[in-house]
Amino acid sequence: MLLSLVVHTYSLRYWFPATIMLGTAPAYLLSWGAWRLLSTVLPARVYHRLDDRLYSIYQSMVLFFFENYTGVEIVIYGDIPKNKENVIYLSNHQCTADWIIADMLAIRQSAIGHVRYVLKDGLKWLPLYGWYFSQHGGIYVKRSAKFNEQAMKKKLLTQTQSGAPMYLVIFPEGTRYNPELKKVIADSQAFATKEGLAILKHTLTPRMKASHIAIVTMKGHLDAVYDITVAYEGTLGTSGQRRPAPSMPEFLCKECPRVHIHFDRVDIKEIPPEPVFFRRWLHERFEIKDRLLTDFYESEDPEKIRKFPGEGKPSPLNLSKTLPSVIILGGLTLPLLLTENGRKLYVRTWVYGTLLGWLWVNFFP
Repeated sequence: MLLSLVVHTYSLRYWFPATIMLGTAPAYLLSWGAWRLLSTVLPARVYHRLDDRLYSIYQSMVLFFFENYTGVEIVIYGDIPKNKENVIYLSNHQCTADWIIADMLAIRQSAIGHVRYVLKDGLKWLPLYGWYFSQHGGIYVKRSAKFNEQAMKKKLLTQTQSGAPMYLVIFPEGTRYNPELKKVIADSQAFATKEGLAILKHTLTPRMKASHIAIVTMKGHLDAVYDITVAYEGTLGTSGQRRPAPSMPEFLCKECPRVHIHFDRVDIKEIPPEPVFFRRWLHERFEIKDRLLTDFYESEDPEKIRKFPGEGKPSPLNLSKTLPSVIILGGLTLPLLLTENGRKLYVRTWVYGTLLGWLWVNFFP
């Protein structure tokens, strides 16, 4: 009986926030749809301003669960600029929670509404949000020969020409680094050898296409690249071996006590636009990440292990940044669920919104 209670309590740690985050989706999409309809006669800048505001409300609600609810400690190495900038966010990629780390940094700059993602193509099938991410400036890309450079350039130009603030999140590795997937790591290292690049141990070899297109296409619009290295505490096993990073459910179940984030700002003027030199620059940035992660996981110096160089500053997120968003979205959702007509609209939004969204992202990428 006691064991059953413990199991249910553990599962509720995940299902409660997941239900809230997904359950508010129809109300959020209906609110955005109303604004999209009203804004058709307004300048694009006006539409983007409120769209970013709406998006910041939803993402702040998400951060309520990933930060305040879990009680995770965020430790930041380096100084995040206080002023908002137009940037590309480049990070190592280990798990689904990496997407949330970008939001964690953006909200500390009051830029969370500006976050847009370069996403792998399969994520466009997410119910409701697969379509909405595209509407908010997200870009779905396929790997290797199927990568559509022109479609990405067009999407970026549309955003920048309309004056949309940009906090574009890209994971150049293209897939997650998992220490248990030996073949993926071996293939990545073989690719580096073939290209004459340094072998990386704690990240995969970065691919340059998406990052290069983004920087070249938006160079006049961008201020900097934020080079981010993330390590999740608890991923160093007792045997000294690196373990997989936590999934979103594990993160929400409070299995990650601390996240270490190394922040480095690179001025856009310092980044070479020529493809050959850009490839080298990007790989050198990942060599730096690899050294940081090697010390984090393998250092024999107790002053270096489980931390990044320099002073790590805990950065708690004030409840006032997130709780109002939970209340707003809850207040929009409850009226839908408390009446028969509201429940019908709620279900229809899920069903028809998802189907129409799938058609849209496939015919109008």
